[in-house]
Amino acid sequence: MSLTKLREFLDSNKVKYLVISHSIAYTAQGIAALVHLSGKKLAKTVIVKIDGVLAMAVVPASMHVDLDLLRALTGANMVELATEREFKDAFPDCETGAMPPFGNLYDIPVYADENLAEHEEITFNAGTHRELVRMAWDDMARLVEPQLANLTQREVAVA
Repeated sequence: MSLTKLREFLDSNKVKYLVISHSIAYTAQGIAALVHLSGKKLAKTVIVKIDGVLAMAVVPASMHVDLDLLRALTGANMVELATEREFKDAFPDCETGAMPPFGNLYDIPVYADENLAEHEEITFNAGTHRELVRMAWDDMARLVEPQLANLTQREVAVA
């Protein structure tokens, strides 16, 4: 499995990006620690089902998708995490759990947390558990056209 499909797409769109290789890791927070990157600056792709249809929820690695917020955003009756069995065939060129946030390459809608847009760059899994891609947020937003919204529960300040 490789990031060939993603690279070809980025290259054909003349996007500048950096591939970061690291030792094998399976959790977003573990990857962030390996590459010395804040969990707020590493995006993780969470596969959800919105009324039974697969979608991507892209959030900072240090946060969790709030399924109730996503349900309210989409007007869906049911939003739930998809199981690996339910989504692994949708990403034949990716290792399970290492999908890049490019749902447009797989005909899957993408919802991105607005926190990610606060940074000039986005870093994410590149289809394997050993590689990341770092690129400009604006390029990713232009190519993927994610629906940007609050997808994570905010901490409430206590007075």
